[in-house]
Amino acid sequence: MRATARGWTAVWLVVLALVQAAAFLAVWRVAVHTEIGQWVDTVALTGNRIGQDTIDGPVDRILNAMSVVSLVAATAMIGFIALIRGRIALAITATLLIAGANVSTQLLKHGLSRPDFGLDPERAAVGNSLPSGHTTVAASVAIALMLVLPRKVRAVGAFIGAGYAAVAGVATLSAGWHRPSDAVAAYLVVGVWAALAGLVLLVTQREQAEVAPGDAHRVAALVLGLGGVLALVASGLALAWLIELRDTGPDELSRRPLFIGYAGSAAGIAGTMAVVMALALTVVHRLVPRVKG
Repeated sequence: MRATARGWTAVWLVVLALVQAAAFLAVWRVAVHTEIGQWVDTVALTGNRIGQDTIDGPVDRILNAMSVVSLVAATAMIGFIALIRGRIALAITATLLIAGANVSTQLLKHGLSRPDFGLDPERAAVGNSLPSGHTTVAASVAIALMLVLPRKVRAVGAFIGAGYAAVAGVATLSAGWHRPSDAVAAYLVVGVWAALAGLVLLVTQREQAEVAPGDAHRVAALVLGLGGVLALVASGLALAWLIELRDTGPDELSRRPLFIGYAGSAAGIAGTMAVVMALALTVVHRLVPRVKG
């Protein structure tokens, strides 16, 4: 890899980290510290009652599978995949990505404040729940796995991982465990750590490393990114329509706006994860080159 290409890759990773950190701050500020943000979150949570009896079983199984033991097992498996490929630095970096994202989420969850505007009295005593721990677990494992997979199955792993993490994020909303902003914020935390992990891989990369242009997953990244953007646009349109009813309490809304709030938020959750994964996929071939050197 030429020094110029390496330099531009570093710039791209720094930009990704800063943009996702700024997006996290924006989500936290709007969703937690404004009345309209808390109202939208509460409407989405209230809307999860629609059809809840039908999906309770699958949702509980998905969320209960995410424990400390399962996280350790997944991390060990990811490290093992990297090690059998002879990528020691990759194994360490993938482990740091998972650990860093999950520790950061717990620190943020307990350190950030949440004002009470009286919009969600049922959960007022819980306090701040942003970011979602379960969503962070799923997203960090998904992106770390995509990093360590061989190039031939990396794109498939990206789609499966993004789908799994998106389902986990929506499941926390469906179960009433987390507000939609909690899941979106969790993906952004993981995205920041993915960019930082990329910088570590770049620093540890040998000068003789060679990047094959054919290893770039441009089509897969484009499909993921475009799908994510379309989902975010749909979410924005749904929530923009919903905001017109902001003078009505969440418990007083009819079935239609409650469903739109829930479905629109679910689309926003899935769209965010797709975009975060697409951004990581655009650069991974430069971070884990075919020829180590």
